[in-house]
Amino acid sequence: MKFQGKVIQYGDNVDTDVIIPARYLNTIDKKELASHCMEDIDKEFVHKVRAGDIMVAGFNFGCGSSREHAPIAIKESGISLVIAKSFARIFYRNAINIGLAIVECEEAAENISDGDLVEADLDNGVIYNKTTGKSYKTQPFPAFIQNIISNGGLVESIKAGVIK
Repeated sequence: MKFQGKVIQYGDNVDTDVIIPARYLNTIDKKELASHCMEDIDKEFVHKVRAGDIMVAGFNFGCGSSREHAPIAIKESGISLVIAKSFARIFYRNAINIGLAIVECEEAAENISDGDLVEADLDNGVIYNKTTGKSYKTQPFPAFIQNIISNGGLVESIKAGVIK
């Protein structure tokens, strides 16, 4: 799995309430969720995000409630990959379940800046910052997670017969 995009960066402890505020949880419309993604922490997010962009964050990204709406809003906004120092465990699993690629790499998250152009090769576990020329090693995605993400999430993988 390979990704390339411009970085949109956030700090530590970004919780699900700022990823998608609770006042929008009365919808399951993915486009509607994406239109409010990050608005309580970054009002300009929906105007600056482009398909393929990469979100980079600090420790404990996705903490808070276990709503699946948060990774759905991020994915639907156009973010192709989230790199963080660490993820809240329930967010991590929800992201995989809905087909949002995420990877923990503390060194990359510390050294990549907002606006950098980044490539990630998760088959080989390499994150490359094209802006600075620095590379970072991370764990490659296991094949079963690659299959889930490639097929658009757990439910879609089951429908496609990839997972039984």
